[in-house]
Amino acid sequence: MEFCLDLSHHPWARSADPQRAARETIRIIEVADQAGLHSAWLSEDPDGWDAFAVLGAAANRTERIRLGTGVTNPYLRHPVLLAMSAVTLDRLSGGRAFLGLGRGQPEWYRVSLGIETGQPLRALRETIALLRQWWQPPYRASSSGQFRVQDWRLAFGPVQPSIPIYLAALGPRALALATSQADGVLVADFASEPFLRRLVPELRRKVEMAGRDPDEFSIFVRTAITVTDDPEPILERRKSLMALLCTLPGMARQLEVPGFDVPALIARLREVMRTEEVLARGG
Repeated sequence: MEFCLDLSHHPWARSADPQRAARETIRIIEVADQAGLHSAWLSEDPDGWDAFAVLGAAANRTERIRLGTGVTNPYLRHPVLLAMSAVTLDRLSGGRAFLGLGRGQPEWYRVSLGIETGQPLRALRETIALLRQWWQPPYRASSSGQFRVQDWRLAFGPVQPSIPIYLAALGPRALALATSQADGVLVADFASEPFLRRLVPELRRKVEMAGRDPDEFSIFVRTAITVTDDPEPILERRKSLMALLCTLPGMARQLEVPGFDVPALIARLREVMRTEEVLARGG
């Protein structure tokens, strides 16, 4: 088991000193590098930072830690931009880049940003296929599906033979895609222990069924840790965020806990949080 660093743009949003917040982010990644952590994951949402810009800055100040997104998606970044951004980061970091991908929240992209999302799982599958083509000689890719790409060539490829792709996956079809096409999976930070105990052997079995080595497939489990002398305000913020996340489509299956009627609790929580209204208005 190895430890990773998971960062979001939220401290930037709360900071009264933008430059100090930016410096602190890079410094945190530097400390993680010096402490021997495996990787630094930066989330990317349409209301926050450009994760690759921050990672590029961190690449210049670190030596060993792997750097990547946790996660971005093919709506916020077209597959060719994902390919270019990851290759650039890989070169800046000397071969330490990885790409964390997910489906995002399609309702928000479609309603608020006017981005046609189509079929999210299909978009992820096509994106992975395109990236694999662009990252290997002759760095040329084509696709006739949701993303129409006609024999487009990148000028250069990554330092690594291929940049690792880790998929934020939860449902059966997404997990099947991850175990057959990705290099690993990222599990959300509110997954219950019973869910994880069932999930890990299931993932290893699916990887083996896909003709791959389970020992080469990475499983990352996100968790939240805050060092503070005043936990109450942080816990309150965390409660509301987790409540909303747990009510989003498909999330409830991670909350498997013996003795609790989780579906009924989530249904009530969706009413209180007005989740349907949030999704309908795009965030």
